[in-house]
Amino acid sequence: MSVASQARPMIILSKLADYGVIVATHLATHPERQATAGAVAAATRLPQATVAKLLKALAHAGLVTATRGAAGGYRLARQAGAISVAEVVAAIDGDIGMTQCSVHADDCERTTYCPTRPHWSAINRAVGAALAAVTLDDMISPFAFMPAAKRADAAPETART
Repeated sequence: MSVASQARPMIILSKLADYGVIVATHLATHPERQATAGAVAAATRLPQATVAKLLKALAHAGLVTATRGAAGGYRLARQAGAISVAEVVAAIDGDIGMTQCSVHADDCERTTYCPTRPHWSAINRAVGAALAAVTLDDMISPFAFMPAAKRADAAPETART
């Protein structure tokens, strides 16, 4: 069996980046509330230690704010429509890159003669732009990625009148 014929995804975000998007999207659903790491963990069904680690990384990147104390917790630092999935992924994983050399050229001994290296930069930009085009607000909308014609059909009758 060839490698290409195996049924598996070709590009995968790290599990932590995936969970980071889940956590940030959860916070986007209730932007007016502060949530503790424990509450976010319970709501998202992710391990509390993982959620705490993610919230700390998101806070370090300026995507969430933390308030200490009995009424403390985390909330988005900006409106959900102003935070992209690319920002969340970068806060967790660092630079978005499809290959090691496209992010860390110095780590590759083939950099000076690799025929594909220049093309990976263009691919990275395209993937980065696609992730940057999707906001947390989009992630919480059930119709965000549905074509406009289908969105109108799926909207509740009261919303169309």
